[in-house]
Amino acid sequence: MKNIRNRSAARLGMIGAMGIFGSIGLFVRVIGLPSAEIALYRAILALILLEGILLLRLLRRTPQNRASTPLFKRLGHPLLWLSGAAMGFNWILLFEAYRYTTVSTATLCYYFAPILVTVLSPILFRERIGVHGIICFVLSTAGVVLLTGAVRVSEKDLHGIVLSLGAACLYAAVVLINKGLSMRQNREFTTDDPIRRTVVQFLAAALVLMPYVMLTGGVHLTEMSELGWAALLCVGFLHTGAAYVVYFAALRGIPGQEAAVLSYIDPLVAVLLSVFVLGETITAVQMLGGILILGASAVNEILSVKQEKET
Repeated sequence: MKNIRNRSAARLGMIGAMGIFGSIGLFVRVIGLPSAEIALYRAILALILLEGILLLRLLRRTPQNRASTPLFKRLGHPLLWLSGAAMGFNWILLFEAYRYTTVSTATLCYYFAPILVTVLSPILFRERIGVHGIICFVLSTAGVVLLTGAVRVSEKDLHGIVLSLGAACLYAAVVLINKGLSMRQNREFTTDDPIRRTVVQFLAAALVLMPYVMLTGGVHLTEMSELGWAALLCVGFLHTGAAYVVYFAALRGIPGQEAAVLSYIDPLVAVLLSVFVLGETITAVQMLGGILILGASAVNEILSVKQEKET
């Protein structure tokens, strides 16, 4: 009975985290700051929350255990810092995409990232790519074509689509770097604690984005409205810090195959909010393209998890 309750709680946590992730475009739209600034403040606010959680953990330990953690292990592997930098610029491109095209179109294009990971993993990690991986790549690519080339999109929309695909490439890079670090299992340089890893990544993102923001326009916090401030705090503390904690906790309580399915609540929520809250339109052809991208990505992840279990 206890296991059932724990699994149900983990499932609810995953659903909640994915729902929060899916609503970020709605909040970004009303902040009223340049995309780079939003990405910087997102990293800083989430970093504050996660560092607070780690500090509470540390205070619960004995003095001997606090001192036993090597500094290098706490700082993380250099590749982890690189993935954090990629994450920061990934946010910039995605937030900028929201300004040029609809939230639904940007989100659907962004979900091309899992397919990129599947295609590049055999090259980087000598993994075998099955027939299902090739088929899913073809279907997902066809979905992108339907979202762009097969329909008449304005130059502005096309700009947003290119930005969201660029964000997908950077997100795929983040996933591949973390996958490589996990495969190395080098305890001296990295850690299995997902929250600690995320803290390092957010810190790297903030350190990279800070000079970038200063060189490309500076800060504009004094120009924000009360609604903008509320939305920014939500993006930092709720959509990033809190949602990541819940997400990582939920991953430990449910099977990978179920997590892969539930992760697609994120784009579903984004599309629904785009249409029914923001009043953005999506054509039948674009919806078909989105279904191809998400469907191919979901099937690919489910079959990949199943294949890993069998091996």
